[in-house]
Amino acid sequence: QASAYNQRLALSAVEDRLDGLLRELTRSSEPYAVRFRPIAARWRQTIADHVRRLTETVETRQEIDSPYVIGIPLTEQQEIFVGRTNISTRIEKLLLDRRRPPLLLFGQRRMGKTSLLNNLSRLLPSTIVPLFVDLQGPASQANDYTGFFYNIARGMINSAQRQRGLTLPPLPRKRLQVDPFTYFDEWLDEVETTLGDHTALVTLDEFEALESAIDRGRLDGPDLLSMLRHLIQHRPKFKILLTSSQTQDEFQRWASYLINVQVVHISYLTEREARQLIECPVNDFPLRYEPEASQRVLSLTRGHPFLVQLLCDEIVALKNEQDPTVRRLAQLEDVEAAVPEALDRGSFFFADIERNQVDDNGLAILCFISSYGEGAVIDRRCLAERFGCEQLDATLRLLIRRELIEPVNGGYTFQVEMIRRWFVTQ
Repeated sequence: QASAYNQRLALSAVEDRLDGLLRELTRSSEPYAVRFRPIAARWRQTIADHVRRLTETVETRQEIDSPYVIGIPLTEQQEIFVGRTNISTRIEKLLLDRRRPPLLLFGQRRMGKTSLLNNLSRLLPSTIVPLFVDLQGPASQANDYTGFFYNIARGMINSAQRQRGLTLPPLPRKRLQVDPFTYFDEWLDEVETTLGDHTALVTLDEFEALESAIDRGRLDGPDLLSMLRHLIQHRPKFKILLTSSQTQDEFQRWASYLINVQVVHISYLTEREARQLIECPVNDFPLRYEPEASQRVLSLTRGHPFLVQLLCDEIVALKNEQDPTVRRLAQLEDVEAAVPEALDRGSFFFADIERNQVDDNGLAILCFISSYGEGAVIDRRCLAERFGCEQLDATLRLLIRRELIEPVNGGYTFQVEMIRRWFVTQ
């Protein structure tokens, strides 16, 4: 991210890793240590100098550092993550279920699914080891099962080390080339031994990417699904959590393999979480909000995590352009002034809704409802007269499922005002 705050955060993490490397090189008796120690020391000094310059620049300009992260998942190092306590508590409860049901974390795009997975080690008991696998990465791009299982194992190994400091046994690619299913299963035996009294939570992020790989013929669906079902049924030390922006009903292919799946819905932030993200995203955040300004951010975003960060980041940018005497207090007019810039900057998010999440009928209905203004509730009879009854109910159900509109007193209205404002311009 471009903000000085996030640059300093990322560079400080690199600085810490270089400190650890320098300690290892100092203790090492290997011949390479003498050669690499001064190189690592120079890099560490270069990074430390850049962090200092970033800090001095911010202090000289009296600018507000924006801690907000737009469009990419939050990592476990980022203080701005607000917790999602209600969701992590439900996940923990389901993990203790003796029936060992697979879990499906379902939520719309940019609702914070991956950010939650990245931070599970902070939210779950230390006896649970989150093993994060990004299925949009190399695993689903692999041309065969050797590459698929190798990248699944690599993701699990890296996650165990990063989130719990646990070293899992390696799985060499050559070993998989002979018989990938058998050797991956044997590797899981080794992982179980390493886990001891711990439980592994294998989180397969963006599960629909796997479906896409099957559709393209890269992987065979029945074989892969049978392996997944076997893992769920016969390895009690492993729990499975899938994430997707598709509902279980849309996973027709998986129905017989995920019969007992428990759906965990992730949606808008609670009011308390949203207010924390607005008013106190990190310790000692210097920007203060007048009550009506904070409330307006809430009413515009409904606590949508991406939109809260998007709008608040634009508010910080706006305040940094103002005189220092008024810079550190956000007022109602500041919030309204930041909205057009936020809509423009977040156009990729809104365009994805328009192009990929609704059909032509849905788009027409959204544009029609949006034209009536903020908070307007459009009667179903009015919609039927305008669009006809044949496809109306199915389209309305889709728009509700996508969390774009909601029923109110026999009519329909937008769930999120900022999304309505985007569609009124289309």
